[in-house]
Amino acid sequence: MPDDDLVFKALADPTRRFLLDQLFARDGRTLTELESEVDMSRFGVMKHLKLLEEAGLVVTRKEGREKKHFLNPVPIRQIHDRWIDKFTERNVTALLDLKAELETEEPS
Repeated sequence: MPDDDLVFKALADPTRRFLLDQLFARDGRTLTELESEVDMSRFGVMKHLKLLEEAGLVVTRKEGREKKHFLNPVPIRQIHDRWIDKFTERNVTALLDLKAELETEEPS
Protein backbone atom coordinates (compact mmCIF):
# COMPACT_ATOMS: atom_id res chain seq x y z
CA MET A 1 0.00 0.00 0.00
CA PRO A 2 1.46 3.43 -0.92
CA ASP A 3 2.41 5.72 1.98
CA ASP A 4 -0.44 8.17 1.29
CA ASP A 5 -2.94 5.33 1.58
CA LEU A 6 -1.53 4.29 4.96
CA VAL A 7 -1.73 7.87 6.23
CA PHE A 8 -5.30 8.32 4.99
CA LYS A 9 -6.28 4.98 6.54
CA ALA A 10 -4.69 5.96 9.84
CA LEU A 11 -6.39 9.36 9.87
CA ALA A 12 -9.78 7.89 8.95
CA ASP A 13 -10.38 6.53 12.44
CA PRO A 14 -11.53 8.93 15.21
CA THR A 15 -9.67 7.01 17.94
CA ARG A 16 -6.40 7.27 16.04
CA ARG A 17 -6.98 11.00 15.46
CA PHE A 18 -7.65 11.36 19.18
CA LEU A 19 -4.38 9.57 20.00
CA LEU A 20 -2.53 11.91 17.64
CA ASP A 21 -4.19 14.89 19.36
CA GLN A 22 -3.00 13.56 22.70
CA LEU A 23 0.55 13.27 21.42
CA PHE A 24 0.32 16.75 19.93
CA ALA A 25 -0.75 18.11 23.33
CA ARG A 26 2.08 16.31 25.13
CA ASP A 27 4.58 14.24 23.21
CA GLY A 28 6.46 11.23 24.56
CA ARG A 29 3.63 9.34 26.21
CA THR A 30 3.68 5.71 27.22
CA LEU A 31 1.07 3.15 26.24
CA THR A 32 -0.32 3.29 29.78
CA GLU A 33 -0.75 7.08 29.57
CA LEU A 34 -2.47 6.88 26.19
CA GLU A 35 -4.63 3.97 27.30
CA SER A 36 -5.93 6.00 30.25
CA GLU A 37 -7.30 8.60 27.79
CA VAL A 38 -9.55 6.25 25.80
CA ASP A 39 -12.32 3.84 26.66
CA MET A 40 -10.84 0.66 25.22
CA SER A 41 -8.56 -2.19 26.13
CA ARG A 42 -4.79 -1.95 26.20
CA PHE A 43 -4.70 -4.34 23.24
CA GLY A 44 -7.05 -2.08 21.28
CA VAL A 45 -4.84 0.97 21.88
CA MET A 46 -1.77 -1.07 20.87
CA LYS A 47 -3.44 -1.99 17.55
CA HIS A 48 -4.21 1.67 16.83
CA LEU A 49 -0.67 2.74 17.73
CA LYS A 50 0.77 0.01 15.50
CA LEU A 51 -1.20 1.31 12.52
CA LEU A 52 -0.11 4.88 13.31
CA GLU A 53 3.51 3.67 13.42
CA GLU A 54 3.14 1.84 10.10
CA ALA A 55 1.85 5.08 8.56
CA GLY A 56 4.85 6.94 9.99
CA LEU A 57 2.64 9.21 12.11
CA VAL A 58 4.03 7.91 15.39
CA VAL A 59 7.59 6.98 16.26
CA THR A 60 8.67 5.21 19.40
CA ARG A 61 11.76 5.32 21.55
CA LYS A 62 12.67 2.94 24.32
CA GLU A 63 13.68 4.71 27.53
CA GLY A 64 14.68 2.19 30.14
CA ARG A 65 11.72 -0.13 30.63
CA GLU A 66 9.29 2.27 28.98
CA LYS A 67 8.43 2.73 25.33
CA LYS A 68 7.48 6.33 24.58
CA HIS A 69 5.37 7.41 21.61
CA PHE A 70 6.04 10.62 19.70
CA LEU A 71 4.05 12.40 17.02
CA ASN A 72 5.69 12.65 13.61
CA PRO A 73 3.82 15.43 11.74
CA VAL A 74 5.80 15.04 8.50
CA PRO A 75 3.38 12.61 6.77
CA ILE A 76 0.46 14.92 7.57
CA ARG A 77 2.35 17.84 6.06
CA GLN A 78 3.11 15.79 2.97
CA ILE A 79 -0.59 14.97 2.61
CA HIS A 80 -1.38 18.66 3.07
CA ASP A 81 1.11 19.72 0.42
CA ARG A 82 -0.01 17.03 -2.04
CA TRP A 83 -3.78 17.02 -1.55
CA ILE A 84 -4.91 20.14 0.28
CA ASP A 85 -2.59 23.01 -0.55
CA LYS A 86 -3.37 22.97 -4.26
CA PHE A 87 -7.05 23.46 -3.49
CA THR A 88 -6.39 26.54 -1.38
CA GLU A 89 -4.82 28.51 -4.21
CA ARG A 90 -5.90 32.08 -4.81
CA ASN A 91 -8.70 31.27 -7.28
CA VAL A 92 -10.37 28.76 -4.99
CA THR A 93 -10.01 31.07 -2.01
CA ALA A 94 -11.55 33.93 -3.98
CA LEU A 95 -14.55 31.75 -4.88
CA LEU A 96 -15.03 30.70 -1.27
CA ASP A 97 -14.84 34.33 -0.15
CA LEU A 98 -17.44 35.30 -2.74
CA LYS A 99 -19.70 32.43 -1.69
CA ALA A 100 -19.46 33.46 1.98
CA GLU A 101 -20.17 37.09 1.10
CA LEU A 102 -23.21 36.20 -0.99
CA GLU A 103 -24.58 33.91 1.70
CA THR A 104 -24.31 36.60 4.38
CA GLU A 105 -25.94 39.38 2.34
CA GLU A 106 -29.38 40.32 3.56
CA PRO A 107 -32.16 40.11 0.97
CA SER A 108 -33.48 43.45 -0.30
